[in-house]
Amino acid sequence: MNERLSNVASWLSEKSYDAAFISSTENVFYLTNFYTDPHERLLGLFVFPNTEPVLVCPFMEVNQAKSAGWKYDVVGYEDHENPWELIRAALHKREINNIGRLAVEKEQLSFLRSEELKTLYQDVVFESVEEKMNELRVVKTQAEIDILQEAAALADYGVEVGVSALKEGVTEMDVLAKIEYELKRKGIREMSFSTMVLFGEKTGDPHGNPGLRTLKKGDMVLFDLGVVLDGYCSDITRTVVFGEITEKQQHMYETVNKALEAALSASKPGTRIGDLDMIARNLISEAGYGEYFPHRLGHGLGISVHEFPSMNRTNDDILKEGMVYTIEPGVYIPNIGGVRIEDDVVITKDGNKTLTKYPKKLQIIQP
Repeated sequence: MNERLSNVASWLSEKSYDAAFISSTENVFYLTNFYTDPHERLLGLFVFPNTEPVLVCPFMEVNQAKSAGWKYDVVGYEDHENPWELIRAALHKREINNIGRLAVEKEQLSFLRSEELKTLYQDVVFESVEEKMNELRVVKTQAEIDILQEAAALADYGVEVGVSALKEGVTEMDVLAKIEYELKRKGIREMSFSTMVLFGEKTGDPHGNPGLRTLKKGDMVLFDLGVVLDGYCSDITRTVVFGEITEKQQHMYETVNKALEAALSASKPGTRIGDLDMIARNLISEAGYGEYFPHRLGHGLGISVHEFPSMNRTNDDILKEGMVYTIEPGVYIPNIGGVRIEDDVVITKDGNKTLTKYPKKLQIIQP
């Protein structure tokens, strides 16, 4: 087995668990290198402490799993078949006749899937594998960091395209479409989340929805976007001003940028995660905008665009070399406008490296 599967198998043995059932696209990919979105169909990976794993996926994707390097048993099923009957037969053939303690993803497993698992082993007790998978995924290898760096560079390019598309009268959706078109020309098939381009007062909503709002002089423009590259995500936010700027807009921008830089400076091995949030939050509060910073400082980044850890003020976990996360402080005044600046960051041996490189100096885009 590969090192990742071996780590899970060893953990199962240490815990005296009989097996793990992994069903999220992200964790299956992490353990198998096979990435698929099965939609409503069953995707699953059985890992055992002392025998080889078994992958379950739609029959039409078996070849892709093998092409991704999967060398062990695959239970492939067609749409007219009941996959659980095939799973039961495969496990019985291996003489796996009893699973008493089964580790599952508690945030992923649906009630229906839990019932289906109990048709295999009626007395099974569910344990949590979530914490172990978070522990494994939170520290990235150099190979993972290299991919994340490339994904960040493409996110930088997306912002560059968006800024160059700004002109009076253009709509948010015009600019969004230009960004995604140019990224697809670079080979990107999937964005890591719905691209956000917001103008003017709409930047005052942290998760606003792009539409047909047209660009006017004096508008703030917020870009929030990322790409999926080889199974890994990037996530960048930049805010610029179009045409002319007010003192208020400039003060908001400088406050957010100062908070970002302060949190970056404190990002090093041994720092408590919650302290990063408070460093940025205190600066924003001192500038008079505390009530307008309603979200956490950031989130883990990797196979999922939002993954462990949550970079919030109550998190007592400690930063370690190889962790990758976002820092994204913001100030949002409803119906007026807002600023968010976001970088992707990796913790290094002595400090940190910023993966996103698009300039953070305030830009006033001239018509």
